[in-house]
Amino acid sequence: MSIRPTLAMVVIPLMATGASAQEPINIGSRLELFVDDFLIDEMTGEVTLELRPPVRREIVFRTDAPWEGNASAFCSVFQERTRSGDLYRMYYRGLHYRHSGEPAQALEDHPWVLCYAESDDGIHWRRPELGIHEFLGSTANNIVLTPEAVAEIGGDPAHTAAWLDTNPDCPPDQRYKIIIVGGKPKGMYVLASGDGAHFSLLSNEPSVTTGAFDSQNLMFWDPTIGRYREYHRGFADGVRAIMTAASPDILHFPEPQWLQYVASEPEHLYTNQIQPYYRAPHIFMGFPMRYTDRNWSQPVLELPMLDERLARAAAGRRYGTAVTDALFMTSRDGLTFNRWPEAFIRPGPREREAWVYGDNFIFWQLVETASTLDDAPDEISLYATEGYWEGTDTAFRRYTIRIDGFVSASAPTAGGEIVTKPIIFEGGNLALNFETSGAGSVQVEVQDADGAPIEDYSLAACPEIYGDDLRFIVRWGDAGGDVRELAGRPVRLRFVLRDADLYSFRFVPHEPEPEYPDIT
Repeated sequence: MSIRPTLAMVVIPLMATGASAQEPINIGSRLELFVDDFLIDEMTGEVTLELRPPVRREIVFRTDAPWEGNASAFCSVFQERTRSGDLYRMYYRGLHYRHSGEPAQALEDHPWVLCYAESDDGIHWRRPELGIHEFLGSTANNIVLTPEAVAEIGGDPAHTAAWLDTNPDCPPDQRYKIIIVGGKPKGMYVLASGDGAHFSLLSNEPSVTTGAFDSQNLMFWDPTIGRYREYHRGFADGVRAIMTAASPDILHFPEPQWLQYVASEPEHLYTNQIQPYYRAPHIFMGFPMRYTDRNWSQPVLELPMLDERLARAAAGRRYGTAVTDALFMTSRDGLTFNRWPEAFIRPGPREREAWVYGDNFIFWQLVETASTLDDAPDEISLYATEGYWEGTDTAFRRYTIRIDGFVSASAPTAGGEIVTKPIIFEGGNLALNFETSGAGSVQVEVQDADGAPIEDYSLAACPEIYGDDLRFIVRWGDAGGDVRELAGRPVRLRFVLRDADLYSFRFVPHEPEPEYPDIT
């Protein structure tokens, strides 16, 4: 059994026990990712679970309109499938801090507002002229909320999150939701809309009242339990932390609980960005922004944009010495999370607009976009801030990651193996999301609950699989890819990896065997 020491700090210890001591886990036909060791019984050889940071792509947007500014963040993004194609929606705050260096003085202070942008591909974004709210005498802007629009609750348009309510019982005129912090009384309030632009309060009473709320607070429909979940900021013994609650009624939540972590030391988590993974909603993913104050030191003075850093520090020392990066964490119950201590997104090598308090804030929610390679599958895009608190705008940078590619079960050429706990599945074929080198391979053996190979599905019957595929059907000798006779009974899967990465697997409906050309 082998796990990297750093990962061992954040995952549940693997315990190889006899099948008689283990109740089979019914996974049905759901997609399972190797983002944790929930299904893993044994890891041997040199296989490890490896965090896979995303690829840094282009800057797709700058908040350089007069009503936006250099502190535009707390962004939400989601993707809608429409009859005419995909529509990507993004909500972000328009906010400017002048207490930085000289460049920030070029934009005047203005009221904090919530703005909206949209895109057809997730890369090229536009500001529609909504004509709803006035700014400097004109409604030719993309402002969705102003302080005056939510004055009834003392609402703050700069502390919001927007989302598409997938509750099947949600009325059509309420399918778009905004969570906003209000002060009359203090708490989280819900606004709703039928078009994603014109929002109104569902209640002038808060849904949640216990917490600090001074961050981007979230709410969404959880289809696995048929309830709404909310996640918001609190302070636990002076540490920025996360609270949560669940309720069938979006307007009334019970007292929240603190999130729990598996073998993780307390860290300041400025945001949480928790969401059900859209391809496997029983797995929650969070992308919190980690806040670290390194205090004054020689390395801090060597970081980019020292003049602006010193100017910010004049208003508060930590504004110049704190830095932020992004983390990755997952949960199976929405309460207890496995959190990687290593950064998911590091501040990076840039010599400007980097290493700033407020950078690397990952937008809430993930979207799919076309690959940068013409004939490759779609990728997941996520977005994060750069250049926060500097100049007159914030940059929104796109990052991409392979579908399901957040963590892999990875083995070098020396190889390694994973054996799952007993599982019960539905379906007729086993599909893998994997990649290998030209000389690497993946093999799969199906075992009974006691760990004995099942005839016709042994390792010897599985040819070495190699390539790069999001949905590769495993086939064994005479049995082919048909596993229907094994459905509904406890089995184990044994994965043998060599210079390979395995991201996820799923049992899918049976497909007839393909007709291959005669190569004899």
